[in-house]
Amino acid sequence: MKHKITAFFHGLISYDYMLFGGVFALFLLLMLLAILFRKKLGLSIFIILLSFGVLFAGPTIGYVKLHEYIFKNEVTLLSQKKLSFTPAIVVKGTLQNTSKKNFKNCKIRVNVYKASKNKLKNFLYSFKTIQKMSMLEFNINQNETRNFKMIVEPFNYNRDYNISLKASCE
Repeated sequence: MKHKITAFFHGLISYDYMLFGGVFALFLLLMLLAILFRKKLGLSIFIILLSFGVLFAGPTIGYVKLHEYIFKNEVTLLSQKKLSFTPAIVVKGTLQNTSKKNFKNCKIRVNVYKASKNKLKNFLYSFKTIQKMSMLEFNINQNETRNFKMIVEPFNYNRDYNISLKASCE
């Protein structure tokens, strides 16, 4: 756990620090505003609750949205085939850098989950994966497209399944 936290802090970029500083400054500004409106109790309590909401939700939502924007990419599933003599699936796809930055590395994740004709069950099954696999791609330039092939093994599921692909890049 300690290693994951230190890796997170070492992976922060300057935009992250500006985001965290801006959220903290907004928190202080809202608290100051609540102090100024202390005569109006209802408004003051609302502003205090809002400021704590900004303090706790702002960095999390901001971090996710900022990284989705800065490190934008597209992952496409080209084909997937279940092997007959080996308990495995071969997944082929492409990863395209659509951002304005070069990527140092990208972690591509394949999640295999149960399939259903019911849309609600399909949505719920997507949270409980049967099998997952990941791989790293390094040094991807702007507008570059990389082909990849992954072998998900061992895979012993005999019913219908769906595959989802995701990539997180830095």
